Amino acid sequence: MLIPLLYFVLAGATLTAIIWSASKLFAQPDDFLNDRLEELRSAGVVGSGRPRKSTQGLPGKFLRFVAMIPGADDWIRGAEKRLKQAGYRGEKTLSNYIMMASGFLVFCFAFIIWANRGNDLSNMFGALVAAGIIGFVGPQFVLGKLATRYRQRLQEALPDTIDLLGIVLGTGLALDQAMNRVSDEMQHIYPELANEFYTVTMQVRAGQERAKAFNAMVKRTGLEDVKALSAMIIQSERFGTSLSSALNAYAEDLRQRRRLRAEEAVGKAGIKMLFPIVLFILPALFVIVLVPAIIQTIHDMQSLGAAR
Repeated sequence: MLIPLLYFVLAGATLTAIIWSASKLFAQPDDFLNDRLEELRSAGVVGSGRPRKSTQGLPGKFLRFVAMIPGADDWIRGAEKRLKQAGYRGEKTLSNYIMMASGFLVFCFAFIIWANRGNDLSNMFGALVAAGIIGFVGPQFVLGKLATRYRQRLQEALPDTIDLLGIVLGTGLALDQAMNRVSDEMQHIYPELANEFYTVTMQVRAGQERAKAFNAMVKRTGLEDVKALSAMIIQSERFGTSLSSALNAYAEDLRQRRRLRAEEAVGKAGIKMLFPIVLFILPALFVIVLVPAIIQTIHDMQSLGAAR
């Protein structure tokens, strides 16, 4: 009686920790300015006299505990990089993710032990290994999907945003002012890329070199198009060439690439629909069309046999 109760309490606590960490991790902040300031403080770009929030509270203490485990530093650094690539860069984001991933791993082990409570430990070894793999790889897989979706949103936003940036630069505004104006205009349409531009301008205002700020954006996003844009802006600033016309031409090139990607996706749709049609739609169609005819044929043959 005590062991099932203990499993129930452990599973409830683990699920509560996972849900709480997920709500904190995926909650989008309403104040984007404060979120970017917090990011700059955590990166050491903007000074702050108060301690970092990530070192306070239960998630911060749990993060420090996990960091003491041998080999966990590489996992934590990789998770931090993937979180940045997925667009989650708050101070408590890393600690909340580590807590949620660890809770999911514990839950997988606890569920396997509870499901095989009548078996010996040697018989549960394979199931425990599978639970460990699922518990460790599962959160990373979800985070990778989120990062991929974030990069796709950035890629879709680049042509229109760069086109607008070229137009604003053509009016005579400086690069930082133009990027701020574009960020304000695109905040409700493409918030991901608008926040990236806003982060770059804030880092430049804080005293960081523009080249380093753009290189940091390239590392955060991991997009080749953003890398080409950063190189174009840096070279234009270095050699004093016109940036507006170059951005307009680059925006047209990106728009053409987006059109080609859409055509490619349309071309792949037929092949992707082939397997669901063969596995699900055609069997149901055969049942609807052929089964009544087969039943009628069997009924007619039975009637002929009875008549003889």
